[in-house]
Amino acid sequence: MSESDWNPDRYDSDHSYVYGYGEDVVDLLSPSDGERILDLGCGTGELTQEIERRGSGIEAVGVDSSDEMVTKARHEHPELDFLAADARSLSFDREFDAVFSNAALHWIPETDHGDVLSSVGRALRENGRFVAELGGKGNVSLVREAVRDELAERGYGYEEPWYFPRLGEYTALVEGNGFEVRHARLFDRPTVLEGECGMRSWLRMFGDGLLSEVPPEDEEEVISATEKRLKEDLYDAEENRWTADYRRLRFVAYKNCRKE
Repeated sequence: MSESDWNPDRYDSDHSYVYGYGEDVVDLLSPSDGERILDLGCGTGELTQEIERRGSGIEAVGVDSSDEMVTKARHEHPELDFLAADARSLSFDREFDAVFSNAALHWIPETDHGDVLSSVGRALRENGRFVAELGGKGNVSLVREAVRDELAERGYGYEEPWYFPRLGEYTALVEGNGFEVRHARLFDRPTVLEGECGMRSWLRMFGDGLLSEVPPEDEEEVISATEKRLKEDLYDAEENRWTADYRRLRFVAYKNCRKE
């Protein structure tokens, strides 16, 4: 998904579970009084605000690559500081006690994660921590498989817009870029998409990159066919809800300033 495809109003109204689940990651961050914390990939700023609420004198700064998200965040939370910035080239120099990220890193191409980690390292003060959650290996695998099969049947190509790494793969990358990983886990997190249109809404918001080869006039038909492929496994008619097969990778890493 390109930056221009983000719709912040639809994100807040239909996909608030993204930052709802993210409150657990704020718990893991455990902000302390007086800390300055960077929210990397802040979206509309809900978790940036939550971070500031967790203690006295905490200053949270939100950055996002989407101008639309930053504009909405500034409107909703005028008391906070939000900037449009690329995670691969942050301009901060040892300004933060912690960097926090929820559901953002998997949108960055695999080949660019070394740049992201170097950029985060520069932004952190000595012994600062990086606390993040992203999609991990196997994330939404049933959804991705259904889209891939439907596109193949129709003669369209398939290219994923995400990077969902293995646990060992990513922790090694983090440690190879100047951090010490002190906590990491990969886990299933089934995610409820409310209503009969929950999966359709998810595909339109987050799966847009998967459907990039589909002409606009055929998109509705492809989405409907994908829903049919998934209904038996992921839709509960009695509860009138979908459950997406999310898997998340979560870690806590500290900037390694010790001399070997």
